[in-house]
Amino acid sequence: MAMTASSRTAPGAGTPAAPPANERSPFARLADLLAPLTPGRPLINLSLGEPQHPVPDFVGPVLARHINEFGRYPIARGIAPFREAAAAWATRRFGLPRALDPETEVLVLNGSREGLFFAAIAAARYVAPRKGAPAILMPNPFYPAYAAGTRAAGCEAVFLPTVRDNGFLPDLDALDPATLERTVAFYLASPANPQGAVASPAYFARVKQLADRYGFIVLSDECYSEIYTREAPGSLLAVAGNDFANVVAFQSLSKRSNLPGLRVGFAAGDKNFLARFHELRNVAAPQVPVPLQHVAAAAYGDEAHVEENRRLYGIKFDLADQILGSRFGYRRPAGGFCIWLDVSAYGGDEAATVTLFRDGGVRVIPGSYLARPQADGSNPGAGYIRVAMVQDSGATAEALHRMVEVLNMSRGE
Repeated sequence: MAMTASSRTAPGAGTPAAPPANERSPFARLADLLAPLTPGRPLINLSLGEPQHPVPDFVGPVLARHINEFGRYPIARGIAPFREAAAAWATRRFGLPRALDPETEVLVLNGSREGLFFAAIAAARYVAPRKGAPAILMPNPFYPAYAAGTRAAGCEAVFLPTVRDNGFLPDLDALDPATLERTVAFYLASPANPQGAVASPAYFARVKQLADRYGFIVLSDECYSEIYTREAPGSLLAVAGNDFANVVAFQSLSKRSNLPGLRVGFAAGDKNFLARFHELRNVAAPQVPVPLQHVAAAAYGDEAHVEENRRLYGIKFDLADQILGSRFGYRRPAGGFCIWLDVSAYGGDEAATVTLFRDGGVRVIPGSYLARPQADGSNPGAGYIRVAMVQDSGATAEALHRMVEVLNMSRGE
């Protein structure tokens, strides 16, 4: 639930108190957990989802051609070549019922993270008055920007556990009408981070039906859509009808094109919501430099580097299949580049994280740090670790072998 000012300030201190542990960045918590330790072997960092594959060859030449445009203030909605390239790519890639209009249905973002954050604030201003305290739904575990945006919007975060029993996607049947009637927005991630679950067209269609019935906005985080080893994941936009009402999809070049430092993505969908979203971003959000938008337009016009990217991830998942087998409940994910491993039999997620770092030099992140406790006190991420398969295949294989060795030794096997 959103914290009040009084609940975040130590009585009589006059200065804000430190936030509760579960509101801090999971990576800050991880740094504190491991700070007293020294890695037992040369470090292999698999905790941060930062792609390490090569930057596409076209980036430098495109940037050089537009270098003088760093001397211009960017417009908030994005330059026309970028919006046209993003609209054409999404229409083509997801087989949309009609082409996106680059003038009204696409906005440039300074990476999907800031867009997902500001979208919660825009949704709270856009939707009709709710029946009860306004709420924003999100999967649990979740991307931290969802909860941060929810707090900034003054809404209550409603955490929907995503566990193996429900396919690691929110259980739509568990949503009661009273909650839906006060829902402002629903954050949905497909492929899911961290478990890699992919929503089916039928699942997307049900979410869309709920949004239309109860009048909330679906914020569909699809930034991992281009990393998969089986069928290509779909988009919520594909089932949203000709007007894309109540649906906004978020995309990023960080994962698709190995460009996390470019900080370029886009939002596409409901033009009425995007108009309100643009008004907010025009005064509050970071603008995207024009030369970077030209690089992004080139990236959305090229699929060869994306296919190579998928090939490299596929090699690493083949290694995980061979090295892990069925250990730690491993299953090859349908999408994304993370694996979600059950280490509950090895002391739990924090203990296993410490053991892997201290004895094996492998840095992962505890699953409980990526989630919040549910009303019953359970944490859907507890007992799991997230492993980001971002290093090269040699380092990945070495890390996986060390994980098996170190965790088995911790149990005397």
